[in-house]
Order: sequence, then structure tokens, then C-alpha cells
Amino acid sequence: MTSDRLSIATTPDAIVAVPVRNEEERIATCLRAIDAQAGLEPGSLGLVLFLNNCTDRTEAIVAGLVPTLSIPVRVLVERFAGAHAGWARRRAMDAAAEWLGDAGQAGLILSTDADSRVPPDWVARNRAAIRAGADAVAGRVELDAVEAALLPPSLPARGRLEDRYDALITEAEARIDPDPHDPWPCHRTAIGATLAVTRAAYRAVGGMPEIPLGEDGAFIARLIARGLRVRHATDVCVTISARLTGRAPGGVADTIRARCEEPDALCDARMEPFARAVRRYLWRRRFRRLHGRGLLSRHHAWARTLGIGAAEADRIATLPLGQAIAEAERASPRLAYRPIGPRHLPRQIRIARVGLAAIRLGLALSGTIRSIAAAAAPRRAAVEPRATAPDPVSRRPG
Repeated sequence: MTSDRLSIATTPDAIVAVPVRNEEERIATCLRAIDAQAGLEPGSLGLVLFLNNCTDRTEAIVAGLVPTLSIPVRVLVERFAGAHAGWARRRAMDAAAEWLGDAGQAGLILSTDADSRVPPDWVARNRAAIRAGADAVAGRVELDAVEAALLPPSLPARGRLEDRYDALITEAEARIDPDPHDPWPCHRTAIGATLAVTRAAYRAVGGMPEIPLGEDGAFIARLIARGLRVRHATDVCVTISARLTGRAPGGVADTIRARCEEPDALCDARMEPFARAVRRYLWRRRFRRLHGRGLLSRHHAWARTLGIGAAEADRIATLPLGQAIAEAERASPRLAYRPIGPRHLPRQIRIARVGLAAIRLGLALSGTIRSIAAAAAPRRAAVEPRATAPDPVSRRPG
């Protein structure tokens, strides 16, 4: 069943895609926040709502709200026994891509969740990052303050420590192995509550992965592996629910509940001990240079160091850079992630602060030396004696 309600006849050049299931308590807040986007031309923003397997009052609430919105809306309703988060998000984003294609436009697809609340400048900030050269934008999230206050105090405290450590290792990564399209300050969040991608990039990677869990992170990884430019924008932030009972198994709600039940659960995979994380970033930088010079296939010293066999090394050497890095990390037993637990965070934060200060200083000194050398080169050329031909007068016989 598909319902198409358009308040404006023209095709928008940006579409927000929202998968919705049993969100009678939050859907109105979500839709009004999307409708309140500022700094946009009239008719330039559209909304796709993909209602799937709703058994509460969500459909009725949406039907009553849509006529009051100022933006064009397409509502799709479907019931499917095999539904899961990746399937629903893909269906919503595919519908957005098709809508943009109605007018032959490239356009921008944005994704958020039905229990999220986007700020008034959310679309404008995503657009700005795209116009600056990104193919996709991954934003940050923060928990709803009122709901977060109801959680056990230990959980927000752990979250603050994780955020602090994550920022430190992310800066280390950005300085050691910089991405010109995703410079510091940046982050490493990949969540469906705040994604934006050009229609061309979405099509290029085959759309949103249709997997039950982690479709958002897999999508960003797919973009990076394809060599597309992903900006992890720190100025794009969406408020998400801090509830303990979610709609998608393995989602944010399950993560929050699991950490309430098991306070010592390991951190995210990328939160390794600082020394190990730095070694990983140094390896990536070296690997990137070898790949850029076409040296991966000429010798296998890099592969032996990582414990990768010759046949697998030859295969990896033929891949595009982003995919080659991902495949090398997957194949190497020495690059397996070893996340720390929450009790290790304070010590690793102290180590990271000292280590990051050394990295900043080392890079600053290196940059200063290069600048001095570059400035001195023209002066040396100016003062060095030029080779001249012998003076014919002085060589003339007396």
C-alpha cells in the first residue's frame, strides 16, 4: 500500500527518509522537527515515511499530521513478516532515491529515525558539507536529556569517558593518517539517525545494506571502501531517544539496556589501548603510501609483517585503497581489534593525552622544518655562484 500526499508539485532536491514502526509517542515530535528546517528554499525538501508493521496508533497519527506539514510528503505502508532495521531503512531510502529521480536530479538523501529529533539547521548543515565536496555526511548524536536523566548514573558517566577517549584517538588518527576530505575536527559515529548521501553515491554502492544489524555502519564502510568522500561532521548533531525498549533488535536501546545490565561490557571495537591504536594508524599511513606508489604487489614484506599469505596479499594489492585497507585489516590476525573495558578508560585517557601532545608537537616541528627548508631553497639558489664561460679577454694571449 502506498499513499502519496504532495503539498507542492515540484520535485524537491533533498529528501528525508524515515523508517517508522510503532512510534505513536514520538512520531509527531520527529515530523514537526523535520518540517521546521530553516534556511531552505520552499519546495526544496521532501519527506518519505516508510511505515512498516505498525500495530499501534502510528498510522492514524501520521495521517492526521501530514496535511498540516509545509513540506511534500510521501507515505508508504507495508507489512512484512521478515522485516528488520536494514530492510526498512533501505526501503525508505530507495523510495527517496526514486523520488529524486522523477525529475532527473542528482539530489540529496537524508536519513533519520522516527524517535529522533533533528535541529532546525540539520538539512542546511548537511547540504553545506556536501557542497564543500563530501559525497556523504555522518553526523553525531546525543541522548535526550530528560530520558537520559532516568538512566542509572553510572551509564552517563561511562558515556562521558567513552566520548572523551574516542575524541582523543580520533584526533590521533586524523593527525597521523589524515584524510583531506575528513580533516580534524571530526568523529567516527555512523548511525542511521543522521546520515546524508548524494543520490549518485547511494546508487554507486548499491544502496543501504539490507542486513538486520549495523546497516548504517556497513553503509559508511561501503562508501569509504569505494573511495567516496565521507565527512564525519562535528557540527551535525541529532537528539536520539534514551529508552530501554527499542524497535530494532541490536539498536541503541538494546545497547543502553545491555550496559545497564552489564556495566563492565567492553567498549566499541575501535576503543583499543592508545599504543595499539597509534600503531594501527601508523600502519594505515604506510599502507596508503605503498598503495599509492603501486608497491603492494612488488614485494610482500608488508603482508608478512601482518601475517597475511602471499595469495591474499596479491588479491588485496589489486583493490581500491579503501577496500584494500578494510580487507587487509580483516585478513590480518595482528590487526584484530582488542577493545578495552570501562575500567581501563581513565588510564588510557591519561596516556592518550600525553601521547597526543607528543604527536601534535612532533608534527608541528616537522612542519616548521619543512617550512624553513622551503623558504631557504630560493635563497640558496640566489647566492650560489653561477657557472660562467671563461672571459675571452682574460684568455687572450699577451
